Amino acid sequence: MIIYNVTVNINEEVHDEWVAWMRDVHIPDVMATGYFLENRFAKVLLTKDEGGVTYSIQYLCKNMSDLQKYQGSHAPRLQADVKAKFDGKFVAFRTVLEIVAP
Repeated sequence: MIIYNVTVNINEEVHDEWVAWMRDVHIPDVMATGYFLENRFAKVLLTKDEGGVTYSIQYLCKNMSDLQKYQGSHAPRLQADVKAKFDGKFVAFRTVLEIVAP
């Protein structure tokens, strides 16, 4: 199993709007691609106080092949949607993890 983790620091001025949009629009759009089995949307609690609020959005998929298909066919459009709506208001980075034990 593979975890596709997106860590986002969002400006406080758009925080509430972003959280609602992620919960109601973006995460459901990602899940609707059919490549992910489940997701988690979590607030990062222990961070340096550098402004903004940090979140981790984790998507679980069966294998790297599914993740690569998602990245090739859906990720550019979905990432562009986030940028169009919140450009300059967030910083994001992505990591890929492999689950090695249950």
